[in-house]
Amino acid sequence: MVRTDGASVAAGPTLAVVAREAGVSVPTASKVVNGREDVAPETRRRVTEALDRLGYVRRPRFEAAKTPGLVDLVVHSLDTSWSGAVLHGVEAAAHDAGLEVVVSAGLTRTRGARPERGWLDKLIARGSSGVLFNLAELTASQYAWLEQHRIPFVMIDPVLEPPPGVVSVGAANWQGGVTATEHLLALGHERIAVIAGHQRKMCSTARVAGYRSALASAGVRHRPEYVRHAGFDEGVARCRMLELLDLPEPPTAVFVCSDRMALGVYEALAERDLTVPSDMSVVGFDDLPEARWISPALTTVRQPLSEMAATALRLLVRMMDGDRPESTRTELSTRLVERSSTAVPRV
Repeated sequence: MVRTDGASVAAGPTLAVVAREAGVSVPTASKVVNGREDVAPETRRRVTEALDRLGYVRRPRFEAAKTPGLVDLVVHSLDTSWSGAVLHGVEAAAHDAGLEVVVSAGLTRTRGARPERGWLDKLIARGSSGVLFNLAELTASQYAWLEQHRIPFVMIDPVLEPPPGVVSVGAANWQGGVTATEHLLALGHERIAVIAGHQRKMCSTARVAGYRSALASAGVRHRPEYVRHAGFDEGVARCRMLELLDLPEPPTAVFVCSDRMALGVYEALAERDLTVPSDMSVVGFDDLPEARWISPALTTVRQPLSEMAATALRLLVRMMDGDRPESTRTELSTRLVERSSTAVPRV
């Protein structure tokens, strides 16, 4: 097949073939492809599966439908101060670039083994010129869909290691883990525990690796029982802190890999009538507003969330203009913010 501008396009299934595969009419299949809402859920599912199975591509139409000045931001949720910081960074950078932003929440989750594709179809219907994904865990099919449609996109703090060539922006998580642990070591702590997030998340594994590296550099023995995972959940972090306190030789300090989880750690210590930092030194990670609100104020590793989001937006603008970044991974530095939650250990 040849486009009217002379460029070759690989042959693929027509919408009629997709409709026949899904057992629906061509107009119904067209509604699903164009993100229309007036389609029954079961029918939408059948058509979506047929689209994925047959590799249906709408590239020429999307290219024609792009709306200059409109980009999408897909976030994990909108109910956290983390998301607020990301939105602030994107909004400021988009204003400077003269762009409008459409925000969607929680649309990259999967149902069973098949990816939800409705938001992808709506992306085409809107004609957005690019997409930012924050804390997204895309499937292979979703990555392939974006590449097939030539949609520029940038990942902000991706959950898993992106495929080769995917542009992403994150924080120096390994160095942050080193910095947090070195701070506790400098105070004289040797029994230092870590409460990490998900075992398979990039940021979590990097922070734990930094923690272990700092211990090794200081000649302090790594204790496997001091490493706990709480999935970045405040309630689970509370339970993990209680488990650490029940060890025959509990830690005197703990590096908590998110400020939200540190709230759970504070709760666990209060339940045992232990005080911060007299009985337990605590270091968090993120420097969210919660770190300043709790008492005592939390010493934490600041990762520049708004700056990460703004950097991602600026990279996306370059890609929308046809300029490919030299490096696919951009890491912004982290730094320790000392407050009142750490002190020398009791003798």
